[in-house]
Amino acid sequence: MTVLLFRDDSYARQCQARVIAVDARGITLDQTVFYPTGGGQPGDCGWLRFGGTEIAIVDTIKGDDADTVIHVPAPGAALPALNETVDAVIDWERRYRHMRMHTALHLLCAVVPGAVTGGQIGSERSRLDFNVPAENLDKDAITTAINQLIVADHPVQTRFISDAALAAQPDLVRTMSVKPPTGAGQVRLLEIIDTDLQPCGGTHVCHTGEIGPVTVVKIENKGKQNRRIILAFAS
Repeated sequence: MTVLLFRDDSYARQCQARVIAVDARGITLDQTVFYPTGGGQPGDCGWLRFGGTEIAIVDTIKGDDADTVIHVPAPGAALPALNETVDAVIDWERRYRHMRMHTALHLLCAVVPGAVTGGQIGSERSRLDFNVPAENLDKDAITTAINQLIVADHPVQTRFISDAALAAQPDLVRTMSVKPPTGAGQVRLLEIIDTDLQPCGGTHVCHTGEIGPVTVVKIENKGKQNRRIILAFAS
């Protein structure tokens, strides 16, 4: 089990940790700032430093349970020993772009009515797929609406809801393809004040103003009432 420091502080760039497992999949630490692939957000890259050695981490994935994180080293990298202390450092520029993009996609959810059928976050552009008719979507109007929410600089925060409370409010779940994990007693919610509220385990900025201007670059038809909206940073 790994203490997931990024859940409490998305802005933490590094931490000191102890190696608790090393196997063919990678390196597991007792705590980490590295976000593992999930919810459409890519796993973090970065570096582990130990004993005068620095190795590149090329991906981060979940282990056998939700609270185990495996750091995938570059091929041929020297591996730390079990119980060795390491400094874990994320590629902050890449992570921060993912944070900005992820929050922007939540704004997209607030602007576009309809269930989300899929999505993917990137450092330059991202997408969400919606179960809506094509005639309901206007690229320029969506771009304008999202940027107004960004400029308004709404606070962004996380809070938790019980499994029972979530079951009583099914409208909070916008995604059709991925359901929030339940069974632990509570579910993490991402709230953009006065704008959007839905389950999410990803990393986000603290205010929408940090996102910067974005643009809808394309709306694609992906099937009957399935529309893909591609969002990119404007600069």
